[in-house]
Amino acid sequence: MRKATTLLAVAVLAGGCAPGADKGPQYPDSRRSDQSDDYFGAEVSDPYRWMEDLDSEETAEWVASQNALAEPFLKNLPLTEALRARLTEARNYSRRFAPWRHGPWYFEFRNDGLQDHNVLYVRAGIDGAPRVLIDPNTWTEDGTVSLAGHAASPGGRYIAYAQSDGGSDWRDWRVREVADGADLPDRITFTKFTGISWAPDESGFYYSRYPLDGQGRGDDQKAVSVYFHALGTDQSEDRLVLRMPPDEERNAYASVTEDGQFLVVALQEGYLANAIHFRRMSEPDSEIRPLLNGWDAIYRYLANEGDTFYFATNKDAPRRKVIALDITRPGEWAEIVPQAENVLADVSAVGGRFIASYLKDVQPLVRVHERDGSLVEDIELPGVGSVRGFSGRWDDPETFYTFSGFTDPGAVYRYDASTGEGRLHHRIDTVIDGSQFLTRQVFYASSDGTRIPMFLVRRKDLEATGDQPTLLYGYGGFNISLRPSYNSAWLVWLEMGGMVAIPNLRGGGEYGREWHLAGTRERKQNVFDDFIAAAEWLVDQGYTMPGRLVIQGRSNGGLLVGAVMTQRPELFGAALPGVGVLDMLRYHTASANARAWADDYGLSENEADFHAQHAYSPVHRVAEGVCYPPTLVTTGDHDDRVAPWHSYKFAAALQHAQNCANPVLIRIETRAGHGAGTPTWMRIEDIANQFAFAAEAVGLATGPAQ
Repeated sequence: MRKATTLLAVAVLAGGCAPGADKGPQYPDSRRSDQSDDYFGAEVSDPYRWMEDLDSEETAEWVASQNALAEPFLKNLPLTEALRARLTEARNYSRRFAPWRHGPWYFEFRNDGLQDHNVLYVRAGIDGAPRVLIDPNTWTEDGTVSLAGHAASPGGRYIAYAQSDGGSDWRDWRVREVADGADLPDRITFTKFTGISWAPDESGFYYSRYPLDGQGRGDDQKAVSVYFHALGTDQSEDRLVLRMPPDEERNAYASVTEDGQFLVVALQEGYLANAIHFRRMSEPDSEIRPLLNGWDAIYRYLANEGDTFYFATNKDAPRRKVIALDITRPGEWAEIVPQAENVLADVSAVGGRFIASYLKDVQPLVRVHERDGSLVEDIELPGVGSVRGFSGRWDDPETFYTFSGFTDPGAVYRYDASTGEGRLHHRIDTVIDGSQFLTRQVFYASSDGTRIPMFLVRRKDLEATGDQPTLLYGYGGFNISLRPSYNSAWLVWLEMGGMVAIPNLRGGGEYGREWHLAGTRERKQNVFDDFIAAAEWLVDQGYTMPGRLVIQGRSNGGLLVGAVMTQRPELFGAALPGVGVLDMLRYHTASANARAWADDYGLSENEADFHAQHAYSPVHRVAEGVCYPPTLVTTGDHDDRVAPWHSYKFAAALQHAQNCANPVLIRIETRAGHGAGTPTWMRIEDIANQFAFAAEAVGLATGPAQ
């Protein structure tokens, strides 16, 4: 016999209850204040504003009470333990990632299977014996301190590496000697999102850091400035290279060109435009001068040959191109690789050539170009999937890349940049047979007629019956493309008889700048319409039905789930919003980093943006008297990218408004952040909870394979 909480879960998750019926779980009290704000004459209530004080005793008690409800509820669902076991088995396969070279050393990440974090190995030469260089699994017993960044020096003598505690975006940097694995005493703090760029002589490195606040901590409400750290010195002695004014909202990040002749500084503000400045390394006291300062496009530095700089850009090219610019004549530039019919998703400069990766209806196409732009060849790829890698230096003779798909973890390949010869480096094998699944790409029309691609993944032996439990996953923002990628957890869902659907929504980067812009600011509703149209298409085509549709997304995808479930609650059988941006009127108050999202979201300080945001902001669209689908909100209390109070407010609002027995739960991980650096055991527990909750909600009663 099942425990009482499980019986409650079965009754509650059955769905379809009439409004006003059994109200389901007894939720903890969520105090509602009379806080409200005036936005251009509109009075907007914010009863849970107090939750934004993450350090208050009241917020801590609320988090504890919500976990006290959610944790036993989830633990006692019928499939939780079986899912945890199968997800663990599915994750337990050896993984090796594409290597890269610095000096005589080849670096490579590996994972034995269930290690909480990937381990960085090094070897002398590609055929040398691998040796552990950095193993984050030794740093804590629970795996909550992770390796969050790394940068080897040009000759490979040192590697700078960053640690993140509890999933935080804050990074502490250290330096290790590659030859013997010994750490230097150097330590760099108060950084987020910065890379490390070494001086040509390996004497130190450039980085960006925040100023200190009154408590001696990094103040991420201010812009970062560029510093140079000399090895063997204290951080307090670091030399200021470029200071950003206190009221500046643009961040500066510096890198040294591979030939060691120039310091290139990228100024960032948002995601639609940047600027490039530079200085000759031979003139360390000279001014850092503007090179591309029109703030009219995105420019990404690729390489240089003397005074000729190469950039990838969307300047007058919404699908991106490669240009060359003589820094002595900054107003003149030449087109090297013109804009193509397909979007240029990535490009690298290796072996004196440009390796350009395109997306053709979200399928990869890789072309190699000479430095003058002439086509050398297309790299043959093994099928439907994604290609990643091709990193390296302008003078490297080789590069490596990975090709994988939804049901195949794929393989790593070596490519000789001078001869064009490619060969298999190593293949990755898993415990789940991917041949039992089928991947299909379809196209459907959104509400305004826009053609949207979508991938469907299911078991080959299952025929469409009109009621197949379906996991609909989406993102739709920040120019990010959802490409086919291996996900062992999704395969477990497929084994159980479910289907996975991944639409490529506007707001992403699948078709270039115009596709991205079509899902931003006052056009953000297009993203939600695309997702809703995907759900309706799956129902109309006889794949599933509303009560069997589970919607899932994280971060900007959490916003997506929150928006569509409040707009069309009857269309979905369960909702899984993770670490979501859910209060659109106040998201920008959390940090300077959050404010940079305005290119996609707008700012409620502007009247036009306010009206667009208020129309879809999930926290503000929750309405009393509505029956919302069973919902499991997830977040981490250490999330300093998307503040957890977004999820707190949304869960509290839903619990207050819910007018039927469908449960609204929130599970708050107390040693995790936005997702990066989360240990394997915690990931498995999180997805086991989500899948068990969703499976019960939509009637996916068959347990995972054993």
